[in-house]
Amino acid sequence: MPVSTGPPTTYHAELAWLGDRPEPDVLIEVGDEGRFGAVTALSPGARAPAGATRLPGLTLPGFANAHSHAFHRALRGRTQEGLGTFWTWRERMYEVADRLDPDSYRALATAVYGELALAGITCVGEFHYLHHQPGGRPYADPNAMAAALVDAAGAAGIRLTLLHTCYLSAGVDGAPLAGPQRRFGDADAHAWADRVGALAPDPDRWRVGAAIHSVRGVPADQIPTVAGWAADRSAPLHLHLSEQRAENAACLAHHHRTPTELLADLEVLGPRTTAVHATHLTDLDRTLLGDTDTGVCACPTTERDLADGIGPARSLVDAGATLSLGTDSHAVIDMFEEARAVELHTRLRDERRGHFPAAELLAAATVAGHRALGWADAGTIAPGARADLVTVALDTTRTAGTDPAAVVFTATAADVTQVVAGGRVVVRDGHHVWLDVPAALRTAIEEVATA
Repeated sequence: MPVSTGPPTTYHAELAWLGDRPEPDVLIEVGDEGRFGAVTALSPGARAPAGATRLPGLTLPGFANAHSHAFHRALRGRTQEGLGTFWTWRERMYEVADRLDPDSYRALATAVYGELALAGITCVGEFHYLHHQPGGRPYADPNAMAAALVDAAGAAGIRLTLLHTCYLSAGVDGAPLAGPQRRFGDADAHAWADRVGALAPDPDRWRVGAAIHSVRGVPADQIPTVAGWAADRSAPLHLHLSEQRAENAACLAHHHRTPTELLADLEVLGPRTTAVHATHLTDLDRTLLGDTDTGVCACPTTERDLADGIGPARSLVDAGATLSLGTDSHAVIDMFEEARAVELHTRLRDERRGHFPAAELLAAATVAGHRALGWADAGTIAPGARADLVTVALDTTRTAGTDPAAVVFTATAADVTQVVAGGRVVVRDGHHVWLDVPAALRTAIEEVATA
């Protein structure tokens, strides 16, 4: 991780998001350990102490991107035109996956995580399933690709939860992996567990969680091994759930249950589990997710880019699920857009406005996302929490005249001016402090992308 002299110990935020609303003139102290000290609203007319760094605009807690596939970023602007479905897009994705090695993946992920930092994301959950060499042979270090992601997050200055993904089969019927998919697989879930167990995370910089790719990617008799590994370590467990109608149909045909019903029977659901997408659900599915306090991660910009459909976000939250957000394929990297798209897509679905207030959307992008990734001490501007700050300009062509309480409906990633992650300045004046992110993206993508 690049050396930094560190931020000043005190910030003076013109406006700071405390709890569920913006408060004016807030002093925010940051300790040497990268956590918040006192957070104090100044009395009317009081002056900030000398030496406090002024943060003009609205300062929010750091964003958590709860679902990322870093290498998918190489497809942006290359797959958007033409006819097709998720399944035809997937073939292009496999082409990129087959071209990556640890060095090229490190370069690409560093650039992508730098772009995340510029968007105010201070923690990312990487749903990592690209494990082995082409053909499926392990690298000399069986976790070489995971190590590349850890290095990349450190180089970009953000925290990482490596959601180490078990991926064993090509379909619900247990069909073997073929072609580029062979890079994803292990012999079985026990072999996966042995490999992920060899990782040695740094709890202040990166942590390890588990992921079940999907009910088509992990046979039912292997799923409890992955879930048990996570439960034994109190680690996050994530999984793709009902992203595609075809997956639901295959699961019903093979198991005579929906994917959610199958996971409930296998005792996978619960408060440490996050179901990603959860787009095509029955009423019973929604009840099962809510009753078990299972989290749900929506990725609206990817879901619309891949024509997946619009999930029942409001009814899931009302049932008891906790909502977080992810940028998934990185067709867009903008947590403001992800957050407001939850509301706007629900309007299209229900033909009615007013489903999610701004505070609820920002909570999904901050505190809920961090908790889904195993960082319960982040996502709020409060004493003792990890010192992550995202300052948004309120005088741009997008935000000028905006009620600060509604900035989630107007701002974009381009309005982020300063980012502090773990007490250290990562973005200043809209630029990454040590990475040339556009140049790094261009170079890394040109090496691996298809025409």
